[in-house]
Amino acid sequence: MSLITIIGRGHSGTRAISHTLYASGVYMGSSINPSGDKIPPQKMYDACRVLAQYVDWEGGLSWNFSRLFSEEIPNEFTDLISDYLQDVLNNKSEHKGWKIPETTLIYPWIQRMFPDIKYIHWVRDPRDGILSGHKTDDLRDFGIQYELTDDIRKRRAISWYYQYQLMKATPEPKNWIKIRFEDFVLHQEETLEKLEAFLGFPLGRIIVRKAPVERWKQDANHQELDFLQNALKENGYQ
Repeated sequence: MSLITIIGRGHSGTRAISHTLYASGVYMGSSINPSGDKIPPQKMYDACRVLAQYVDWEGGLSWNFSRLFSEEIPNEFTDLISDYLQDVLNNKSEHKGWKIPETTLIYPWIQRMFPDIKYIHWVRDPRDGILSGHKTDDLRDFGIQYELTDDIRKRRAISWYYQYQLMKATPEPKNWIKIRFEDFVLHQEETLEKLEAFLGFPLGRIIVRKAPVERWKQDANHQELDFLQNALKENGYQ
């Protein structure tokens, strides 16, 4: 029996892998929305706010995550996650998992709770990911402090940057693979073969469209943000 989760910010194309897993017979929860998210999400949201109390903002674009790895996980958090995942954890399917972007906000503690499950890190060019709104655009909604801005695109980019830094600060789990959304779209067969080797079972094929790739190049309001440049290079987007 294998348990799978997807780590990636909202609007990073995670619905594509969620739908792929669902089409491949993976149990993804008793109720999922059109984006492939396991719903209802409220207990996940509450768990995010519990974890946020252990993140120390140091001003600007700097957060100290050390307490997430050194302090005991509070029972309130584990109870919320156990309740949120109850249907998945109790299901007897050979392959099961869940997807909701807010899992990324609690990734360090999810990994501490579930060290042996399979993690798919899903990455998309943030210049495309910030073109439309998502629940996590304003990190304050989940208890995370940051330098406020009225620029909605910059706010979304800060959210992306925070989640990327949180992922980088978390040691790689035992079973981990990184997949770029663009590779899934432009080289679906090759990417699925990598995923099949990682997961250990065959995957279904879904229809994908190339239009979402590099959509930012047609955006009249595009601006390059300095704080994203290293992440763009690290993920092969320059």
